[in-house]
Amino acid sequence: MSSLRDSHHVLVTGAAGAIGWAIAEALARRIPAARLTLVDRDAPRLEEAARRLGASAAVWDLSEPGALAAAWEAIAGTPVDVLVNCAGVMELRTFEQTPWAVGERLLAIDLESPLRLMALAVPSMRARGGGFVVNVASMAGLVPLRGSSYYGAAKAGLAMASEVARVELAPHGVHVLTVYPGPVASDLERRARAQLRTSWWSRVIPTGRPDVLAERVVAALERRSARVAYPSLYALASRALGASRAITERLSPEPLD
Repeated sequence: MSSLRDSHHVLVTGAAGAIGWAIAEALARRIPAARLTLVDRDAPRLEEAARRLGASAAVWDLSEPGALAAAWEAIAGTPVDVLVNCAGVMELRTFEQTPWAVGERLLAIDLESPLRLMALAVPSMRARGGGFVVNVASMAGLVPLRGSSYYGAAKAGLAMASEVARVELAPHGVHVLTVYPGPVASDLERRARAQLRTSWWSRVIPTGRPDVLAERVVAALERRSARVAYPSLYALASRALGASRAITERLSPEPLD
């Protein structure tokens, strides 16, 4: 497989959410002949998204990474050429106020399941001499956002695994793209804001658009770029991590719990 346009099967997790849907739609426009499999746990919204794109729908619960191998076998009759790990959940609570069950679920969905899906997808990509993996991490995995101990840990782990995989797999034709979003308009973003105390920082922090992020992701895949950070302020922040960490540590809003 020489380019993104040669892909035959695209799988997107979190496809019932704003960002996952936008990425799926952008890929469907860019590779109209490819089979598209949309994954989410929200069956009604997933079915509607699949209907709109003429895609297949797979209802998976990513809080159970151990069940993914069987689920993968059910959809992988056509090998997956493009895997987009977009599904995620976020809770903003202090470390002490985060029950272990909540933290464990965050780690399963945001870290373990994306790694499990990569482990399932990459061997056949490598055997065919090409493929693409998109891992949606977060700026919260790079800077110390209050209330995001588990979420930040999961996204930091996913980001590092993704960056390492990019280096290891590039010689075999498999391209791994790591995405570092800041706030992007979505149910996850709205819920996160509702869990924070209102401050001038929370009011002025920029919020991006899912469709703009999706187009940047697809363009980055075509260029085989290493990473995408969005909105633009966060792209700048990702290149100046020392200052970004200090600013976020000092100014990020306190969680309500």
